[in-house]
Amino acid sequence: MVDKKATGRKRKAEGKQPAKAADKHIGLVKNDPWLEPYEDAIRGRHDHALWKLGQITANGKKALADFASGHLYFGLHKLAKGWVFREWAPNATEIYLIGDFNDWKETPRYKLKRIEGTGNWELRLSEKALKHGDLYKMKVKWPGGEGERIPAWCQRVVQDDNTKIFSAQVWNPEKPYVFKKKKFKADKSPLLIYECHVGMSQDAEKVGSYREFQDNVLPRVIADGYNCIQIMAIQEHPYYGSFGYHVSSFFAPSSRFGTPDELKELIDTAHRNGIAVIMDIVHSHAVKNEVEGLGNLAGDPNQFFYPGDRHEHPAWDSLCFDYGKDEVLHFLLSNCRYWLEEFHFDGFRFDGVTSMLYYSHGLGEAFCNYGDYFNGHEDDNAICYLTLANKLIHEVNPNAITIAEEVSGMPGLAAKFEDGGYGFDYRMAMNIPDFWIKIIKEKKDEDWKPSSIFWEVKNRRPDEKTISYCESHDQALVGDKTIIFRLIDADMYWHFKIGDENETVHRGIALHKMIRLVTAAAINGGYLNFMGNEFGHPEWIDFPREGNGWSYKYARRQWNLVDNKELDYHYLGDFDKDMLKVIKSVKNFQSLPLQEVWHNDGDQVLAFSRGDLVFVFNFSPTRSFTDYGFLVPTGAYDVVLNTDSKLYGGNGLADDTMTHVTNFDPLYVQDHKEWLKLYIPARSAVVLRKN
Repeated sequence: MVDKKATGRKRKAEGKQPAKAADKHIGLVKNDPWLEPYEDAIRGRHDHALWKLGQITANGKKALADFASGHLYFGLHKLAKGWVFREWAPNATEIYLIGDFNDWKETPRYKLKRIEGTGNWELRLSEKALKHGDLYKMKVKWPGGEGERIPAWCQRVVQDDNTKIFSAQVWNPEKPYVFKKKKFKADKSPLLIYECHVGMSQDAEKVGSYREFQDNVLPRVIADGYNCIQIMAIQEHPYYGSFGYHVSSFFAPSSRFGTPDELKELIDTAHRNGIAVIMDIVHSHAVKNEVEGLGNLAGDPNQFFYPGDRHEHPAWDSLCFDYGKDEVLHFLLSNCRYWLEEFHFDGFRFDGVTSMLYYSHGLGEAFCNYGDYFNGHEDDNAICYLTLANKLIHEVNPNAITIAEEVSGMPGLAAKFEDGGYGFDYRMAMNIPDFWIKIIKEKKDEDWKPSSIFWEVKNRRPDEKTISYCESHDQALVGDKTIIFRLIDADMYWHFKIGDENETVHRGIALHKMIRLVTAAAINGGYLNFMGNEFGHPEWIDFPREGNGWSYKYARRQWNLVDNKELDYHYLGDFDKDMLKVIKSVKNFQSLPLQEVWHNDGDQVLAFSRGDLVFVFNFSPTRSFTDYGFLVPTGAYDVVLNTDSKLYGGNGLADDTMTHVTNFDPLYVQDHKEWLKLYIPARSAVVLRKN
């Protein structure tokens, strides 16, 4: 969600450190003995998930995927002969299908029948009763009321351009899209994610399409070296300005970007070019709308959502799913399976996980010690759902990717299910962007401490992989600022032409490269960049709304800026490409030990190594150093990346063609180390590779 995020960091409980955990402990506690006082709670959550798993799979006689098959039963389906439509609406007394085919009137032919002994309704129709492209809705009646509704399981929803009314649509093309790439396995060594939004991905002031993204943006992602795209706003949402986070139709890809077949083609094209595609899935809440959404499908506002005080999310103006209901689990788990199988998504970034985990939604909570995660204020039903969702997703696709957007630091979120974890592959390292914002806002350049920087970029639980990032869409929205804008502000508009830079611009360009490099170099899972931030996109994101005259001026990406070789933007973009090239040059870079070589807060110099790569940073704004020495393994080192290179808008003060040979020191012969001595200009970083 578009909320301010804090950190997910390793925390210690108060009191003495317990003795080393014995084998009797669950894996989560074995890996972190500080969790021992809370082992009962950890086991309780694990056992709850096991119990629910047994309940919905007949104690393992069925696969979890068999339970998560609601999309194959509910909704509208074309049969060998005719059609069938089904809906879960236990509170309804009558349901009619209304649409183009019956002049939007209640007619006996299109009246559903309740399936005896259930809350399900069914309608069977002849071949000619519906055709591809027909618009339709349900007319639902309940005790004391009635209303038009879009079916909950509907897989295609469109909006009328004139009336702005949403309707379900029959989708049964003569030649449905056939995937050309049948099997695909994501490259996670490391995972390099390009977070994007299809609608705002074009230069033109309009809503971009799946096809335009495929033709215009995907080639850029491929050329830049990313191996995964994370797409926002796929699930249908009535209000475009919600950024896709107020979902109404969970099974319908947003039609404002094009057809389902065009989305399939986009994903297929990405796969054929080695690019994984993950979806930003929203199961943390739902839009309040009743006509378009699930807010009051059949006269029972609590059909999908918690009753009482837990019904509404106090900060998001939305509704909170009741994860304790089997029918809701059925709906959400089926939703996961549907997107994996129908569209070949490679996994999901789960939005707003913190909101799901806690009765408070994490609002106003500090999360200062381990007790805050096990104090009885956690929603065990939601924890159970997330655990089952991860099991299901990896059952359907063992190579799938799941990422949790979680701010509190809940232990075990990205740990194995067998260890008592919730089974996510990664969690977002949400501490890192907050850290960068904080020091840019609050610290003078000469007060930036390399020890703090290094601590923060590698601050995570050792048994959980993270996705590191400097900024995501959260930092690019109105009300916040991107890193480049915090560094340079209005001078981006006046002094970003090559040769016309002022000191503010030079500083901003230099630090932007260094910030990205130190963040990416310290990853233990993957790295994420939001669309356009790789080249320092100057504008915030502001979707069309009443307050801006419904303008698309800021709901787009100005690719013309990075394509213009007379401007500085291309320097930042070129650096990003070469930075990723260095990272990808080492197989499983993310798994290599991160070894600190040196830090000196007084000099503002930091050096660390991964494998044969040595990363050296001089954060000082004014001091350059000659023959600055580091103890490294004996050998010769070549420069593979330098932020100060003229290629990236730097000063080019160092000779990067030179091979740096280590200097002998008898004191360190037994360690097989010698002194690597470098010239490090102020506000620059260099990466060297051992020959």
